[in-house]
Amino acid sequence: MANRWALRRLADLASLHGEQLDPAKHADKVFQLYSIPAFDQTRRPDKAKGSAIGSNKFTVPADAVLVSKLNPRIPRVWEPDIGNAEESLASTEFLVLRPKPGISARFLRYLCLSPAVRSELQARATGTSGSHQRVRPEDALAIEVLVPLDANEQIAIARILGALDDKIELNRRMSETLEAIARALFKSWFVDFDPVRAKAEGRDPGLPEPIADLFPDRFEDSELGMIPAGWVIGPVGTLAELAIGGDWGRDRPLDGDVEVRCLRGVDIDLLRRTGWSDAPKRYVSRASYEKRRPKPTDVLVEGSGQCGRSLASSEALTGVFLEPIIYSNFCKRLVTPSPDHALYLEYVLNDLVASGEMTNFVTGTAMPNLDHHGLLKGSMIVLPPTPVLVQFGRFAEVVRSRLFSPESRTLAEIRDALLPKLISGELRVPQAERLLEAAPA
Repeated sequence: MANRWALRRLADLASLHGEQLDPAKHADKVFQLYSIPAFDQTRRPDKAKGSAIGSNKFTVPADAVLVSKLNPRIPRVWEPDIGNAEESLASTEFLVLRPKPGISARFLRYLCLSPAVRSELQARATGTSGSHQRVRPEDALAIEVLVPLDANEQIAIARILGALDDKIELNRRMSETLEAIARALFKSWFVDFDPVRAKAEGRDPGLPEPIADLFPDRFEDSELGMIPAGWVIGPVGTLAELAIGGDWGRDRPLDGDVEVRCLRGVDIDLLRRTGWSDAPKRYVSRASYEKRRPKPTDVLVEGSGQCGRSLASSEALTGVFLEPIIYSNFCKRLVTPSPDHALYLEYVLNDLVASGEMTNFVTGTAMPNLDHHGLLKGSMIVLPPTPVLVQFGRFAEVVRSRLFSPESRTLAEIRDALLPKLISGELRVPQAERLLEAAPA
């Protein structure tokens, strides 16, 4: 191994791309924008006109790897898929790295995700605020890391890690499809009232008769407009009440502590979109765990940052994590009468986010926070009869049982375990390939 692995500076492996463009000079042109919020929220670039982007951005070459210099404790490394897309731009909060000859972009991406590089980035970050620390480009490029000198070895390492990521991506797409099905059913029943409209017009609602019979055949006026006859409206607080606050836990256990996965605000959206998340392991007292563990009647709501994004704590959700789960103090927990009410409330709240109405209950600009009291008292929603919610819950739970699977988390854990060993040469490619064969299909 000694003659095939060697210490190299990041500057020996990649060059810094610094070309910038002023989007305002191309007001009507549509760009593919790689930004920090886009990475955190969807892992997909936004599409925006130059007039909406504003300040200068880096251009993104086809072989680029983007590494966030902002708050490097959060691993944000992007290998853009340029393809035939619109011209791509990147936030100036990213380092735009271009692999030098003999280095593949995918290998460079995994190298920048390796613990060796990540720890060095964190150590070199400067700034007085823990939430706004940055790494200077010259300090990042000076990082030394042990790498394989053989280009074929680099390609093989990237191929193995990429195969795991490809499986995770396939699962993510399937999860998005399942989530879209559940959203479409919610919209049909509780926003467009399709079964009621069909019956009112003398059409077949396209549902089994016992379910169709749960819906009326006429509408009546309400404060929110026309709603199904017999249904009522009321504030969110009619359906749920706020539970005790969250707990971030400790890095190291004290006597009697419970090891948990602590759900953050970002995990709420990740779980809904992908079926899994990398919620961190923490340690809390037994009493704190018992008070803060989500139950099937609960809805977790993102209380800071991207406020209002919500997730029902269904039985299927708990199967994603091997450890018990709690929610952090960046989340709010709303308690409902039943798991069916919780599933309905999840989609109601996410519909408020999508429509923009949730912003009425958000305070602060630098650090947005959810005004949960205002939400519970001030947001009027449709309250369908319980039998209709039970039927929706049955459909949604079938989707949920497929959506929340530990498979992607297992794949991610295998990838994260293999990455540092492969990059350093501690584990060789043939050994890793045998491990990969045993990974979930």
